Amino acid sequence: MIPARPGPPPAVTVVGIGADGWEGLPGPSRTALRDAEVLIAGARQLDLLPPECAGERITWPSPLRPAVPGLLASHAGRRIAVPASGDPMFYGIGRALTEVLGPGALRVLPHPSSVSYAAARLGRPLEDVEIVSLVGRPAARLAAALHEGRHLLVLSADADTPGEIAALLRDRGFGPSRMRVLEQLGGARERTTAEVTADDWSHPPGDPLNIVAVECRRAPDALRLGAVPGLPDEAYEHDGQLTKRHVRAATLGALAPAPGELLWDVGGGSGSIAVEWMRTHPSCRAVTVERDPVRAGRITRNADRLGVPALRVVTGAAPAALAELPPPDAVFVGGGLTAPGLLDACWEALPAGGRLVANTVTLESEALLADAYRRHGGELVRLAVAHAVPVGGFTGWRQAMPVTQWAVQKTPDLSGADR
Repeated sequence: MIPARPGPPPAVTVVGIGADGWEGLPGPSRTALRDAEVLIAGARQLDLLPPECAGERITWPSPLRPAVPGLLASHAGRRIAVPASGDPMFYGIGRALTEVLGPGALRVLPHPSSVSYAAARLGRPLEDVEIVSLVGRPAARLAAALHEGRHLLVLSADADTPGEIAALLRDRGFGPSRMRVLEQLGGARERTTAEVTADDWSHPPGDPLNIVAVECRRAPDALRLGAVPGLPDEAYEHDGQLTKRHVRAATLGALAPAPGELLWDVGGGSGSIAVEWMRTHPSCRAVTVERDPVRAGRITRNADRLGVPALRVVTGAAPAALAELPPPDAVFVGGGLTAPGLLDACWEALPAGGRLVANTVTLESEALLADAYRRHGGELVRLAVAHAVPVGGFTGWRQAMPVTQWAVQKTPDLSGADR
């Protein structure tokens, strides 16, 4: 058997470096940096390198990601090293480089991440905490992680982030949460602030290189928001165009969100279906289409408040507004069913295995769903919810308007065409 030839050496070596700088690097990492002909990094990482790292020094431009392919191509054939903070494959430059070059063209020499240091200093196993990064991301995304008793480690964007976190905790009803800021972890200037509640937070901005540890505690009068679909209706700003709590939970169950999937929420109203789709997993994505600009603005505010600021809101009328959207994994139609061609356009956009759920309360739209059920199959159900209300000195039932729901999964037929 002829042994396989070794492949070419990696084009780029990424070297993790901590707050302890050159002194904290093991031998292989130092060798890679000394031998590099080109050193590409942020100014802070380059400043940590001694003069013996004599390669040409280049600072990443901004914005970084679009510049990566051209910058690497301009130095093709040279030994390139990229000093990076901590573990480059943990919310670091390693991801962008892997996406451009492919994993086979990358050699990564990691350093302990700041998160590992933080867990060690706090005496808390990493598997028992949730990591939230606010580096290059809005602070509002933290809201989705707030649950009583949960321990969070929040990667800060800068020195102002701890104060922003404290303000968000107070605004979202988590003012009693306890906070600590851990700065320059692993370096000579490492420091941890005293523990204090978000309600009592008064620390001035400190070192920009920090992590915030949060022990979540909900205020007694705060609205409880669970981790599963069916948030209280009061969690949403709305004008009555809201899929109500019990129907919303049943709808999300039929849509069956999975990590990484994309939802079209057509006729967004207050955006509740899209918001709770995205809250099921950090990688879930959604686009909501709403023709009313006032309601579209309301959806944006709901998404921000409930921790999914990445929800994309498209203001326009369907089906025309659907033409430029990326292909969905699932579609929810909550309004506008009688618009000519809407249901067919949603169906055609779905790949095999995709799910479509449509809700209505009108007879006209119900007739359309019944026809679609005859043509495509699936499940046609009527959801009825009644609430107990006072009736004089007694209690009786008040029936909410029943909702007709069609739920279907698109499957290929025997001829190869999608059914």
